[in-house]
Amino acid sequence: MKELIRTNDVVILSLATSLMKDAGIHAMVADQSMSVLEGSLGLLPRRFLVETDRADQARRILIDAGLEAELKLP
Repeated sequence: MKELIRTNDVVILSLATSLMKDAGIHAMVADQSMSVLEGSLGLLPRRFLVETDRADQARRILIDAGLEAELKLP
């Protein structure tokens, strides 16, 4: 799995997940359970991960959707 986005914004994570589902790319949001440690304040960023072999395709989809500013550098 390759990390493409690290954010606290659940809307961005939801959009990215939906885009990957539509494209048939396996994706997951890591660190969702960290809220137990932080007290549900949303301070710890979540990581958006996609299949390593389809990361370039996933990156293009996210850029086309206007999420370029959210992407981690390659």
